[in-house]
Amino acid sequence: MSATKQGSDPAAQDGQPDQRATPDSADAVKQDGGGQSAPEATEAAAPGLRHVAFRARIWQRRALIVALRVARLVRTGVRRFLPGLRYLGRALQRRWRRSLQFRTVLTTLMLAVLSFAVVGAYLSNQIANNLFQERLTQAESETRYNVKQVQETFDGAQVTDQSSVITLVYDTLNAVEGRGSVIQRRYVFEAMPEQTKPRNRWVESRASDQLTVSVIPPELRKAVQQSGKDQYWASTVIPVGTEDRPGIAVGNKVTFNGTVYELYLIYDLNTAQQTLNEIQSVLWAGGAVLVLLIGAVAWYVTRNVVSPVSHAAMVSEKLAAGQLQERMVVRGEDEVARLGASFNHMAASLQEQITQLATLSQMQQRFVSDVSHELRTPLTTVRMAAEVLYDARDDFDPINKRSAELLYNQVERFQSLLSDLLEISRFDAGVAVLDAEPEDLLQVIAHVIEGAAPVAAEYGSEIIYSAPGDAVIVEMDARRIDRILRNLILNAVEHGEGKPVTVTVAVNQTAVGVTVRDHGIGMDPAQAARVFDRFWRADPARARTTGGSGLGLSIAMEDTKLHHGWLQAWGRKGDGANFRLTLPLRQDEVITESPLQLEPKDVTNPGGPGSVPLEHDHKNMLVLQTGAARPAPSRAPEETP
Repeated sequence: MSATKQGSDPAAQDGQPDQRATPDSADAVKQDGGGQSAPEATEAAAPGLRHVAFRARIWQRRALIVALRVARLVRTGVRRFLPGLRYLGRALQRRWRRSLQFRTVLTTLMLAVLSFAVVGAYLSNQIANNLFQERLTQAESETRYNVKQVQETFDGAQVTDQSSVITLVYDTLNAVEGRGSVIQRRYVFEAMPEQTKPRNRWVESRASDQLTVSVIPPELRKAVQQSGKDQYWASTVIPVGTEDRPGIAVGNKVTFNGTVYELYLIYDLNTAQQTLNEIQSVLWAGGAVLVLLIGAVAWYVTRNVVSPVSHAAMVSEKLAAGQLQERMVVRGEDEVARLGASFNHMAASLQEQITQLATLSQMQQRFVSDVSHELRTPLTTVRMAAEVLYDARDDFDPINKRSAELLYNQVERFQSLLSDLLEISRFDAGVAVLDAEPEDLLQVIAHVIEGAAPVAAEYGSEIIYSAPGDAVIVEMDARRIDRILRNLILNAVEHGEGKPVTVTVAVNQTAVGVTVRDHGIGMDPAQAARVFDRFWRADPARARTTGGSGLGLSIAMEDTKLHHGWLQAWGRKGDGANFRLTLPLRQDEVITESPLQLEPKDVTNPGGPGSVPLEHDHKNMLVLQTGAARPAPSRAPEETP
């Protein structure tokens, strides 16, 4: 390959004029055939231009159609795969929340991956820097030696003709090219531009195969040109065959026949890069294996720790479900084994106590049931005798007459108490059966109010009844609903202190509500908390003159449970009480909201005019809700105790 540069243009040497001209040139007006002017040539080319424009529009439309089809395919793929991705995401979130082992193993893997990534990146960077510094030191040392040899050869050369100069430069530079002690070496030989001294016209530049001065970074050339005899280096990329390889270019100045040249020795770092790639592959492969091993170890360790806890949770759930014979499997003598032994001891103790309590409860229920049944016969005899004495009381003296009346009344109360005890025993034994049929609730309420009218007249109370005009058909056991409402109304009359008692009925799509509101003495929180307890009375010293065994509200609550309804109470001292019964219209429906408000709308805060309703003041309000067989509705102001 010739290293000389020709000074003239090849086209000029052949004697041919330059045919390149602008559209404004006169040569562009005429063709070689010489006969057509520019307008005629334009008209001849117009059909071709229109054809090209037409084909361009066709290809544009085809590209648009293809883009639309691709977008449609992408949208279809997203629609198909998005539900699966969402399901997978929800499954992972659920697994993350519910599995301690999964959460621990995944967290360990993430931390391990992060740690190995940081350590691997640091080690890879350090190894790469060390390899580069080693190759750079070798390159600088070899470059100094070879540049010295080249300069000595040029200084001792005694050549004056062109062929001798070219041969000397060629042989000298070829001696520099080749393999160094470790890395392969190439060169670029270039005369410095803008030299003031006479220049060697026979040699301007020379380089190894596939290399040009363009592979030298401009910053390196500038540094070499502006320096004296200093040596500079820079990283670069050199083409080798069809690939680009990393390299180091080391530049110096040399002088030959009064001309200053830039001599760059370029070292191929491909072997170092391959070594670095192998080291990085080993690092990442080892890191991946270590991460998997860490994940396996974490899974095994957490499994040994979490499995007993999961087993304990499962056994606890079975114990809570009533399977009192369940126990944990105890192996070994470590902390988990001691935990299992303690858990089994606790479960055995709970089973023994629950069994004792259940046995005692059964004995009490059986005792109440047996006593109630055994007392029916003598009570019937005593009642018959009391009725005879009561009918003949006018023939007695005042003392015996009063005794006959007391005996008759107390026997009546005793019989009512005995009936209530028998009913409670049926509930406790679980043999109470709901005989539900569609009936009109308004007729049942009217019948109860009619029966309670004499008692209300005796107390001087007025019963105010508010109900819809149409019939309210409810699937219910009329006998039990009658008993519930009778208890509520008679209690309201008894504790209403002669003030009106309001009975309100309302219905919605799924339920019917009945409220019984009195304006009597009311209840404080401590009293209202026990209003549905058995044998409980708000004032133990207060005489009970109407029927009342202390079991009425308890039986009412049990009857409400059978109907899957709600029985709730509200009370405040001095403002009376309000009881709300909510029943589903059909037994297969679930109550979500009561048609009536539990807190009475007519209750206001004390403070005279301008006071706000009690629903905005919760300090003196108590809402008691007990015994609902199904979840209560979420109506915060009126449902919250």
